Amino acid sequence: MLNKRYTSGSIMILLLVLSLTFTGCIQSPYYQKEYNMQQNMWAYNNKPTFKFEVTDTNALYNLYFLIRHTEAYPYSNIWVWVYTKKPGSKTFEKTRLEIPLAEPSGKWMGRGMGSIWEQRMPISNDGDTVMLRKKGVWEIQIEQNMRVNPLPEVLQVGLRIEKKPFGNFRH
Repeated sequence: MLNKRYTSGSIMILLLVLSLTFTGCIQSPYYQKEYNMQQNMWAYNNKPTFKFEVTDTNALYNLYFLIRHTEAYPYSNIWVWVYTKKPGSKTFEKTRLEIPLAEPSGKWMGRGMGSIWEQRMPISNDGDTVMLRKKGVWEIQIEQNMRVNPLPEVLQVGLRIEKKPFGNFRH
């Protein structure tokens, strides 16, 4: 028969070690924000805006477009306009991106739960890390650019920015 004192103490230590191990592996975002789409429809005039401050211009960052859609979403991809305004600028730079949401076989990409699918796709050039070289507040807007307006079965869109560990260096 096991001693109760050691058993409960051992379990507590094991749980503590496991929780520290798992939380150390999950990367917290530098910035993340999502917007819910009214009536699960994304209209052209609904341009979610994301503002975040950059203080470390030597770091590398990964930028991701987040989308949550239903299984009834009628397309295998989504085209978006990404507008970026650097600190101190009065104008946005505009980039058009195609984001695949399904494999050629029709299988949804990302994570699914029931009839809802969630995906995180890089929005930087070829998925590379980027350097945000200006300190201050950056602004990014995302506009859907499909032929259908409003775009049905889109529940939520967002932006996630991860600061890459050990990415500090000087050129």
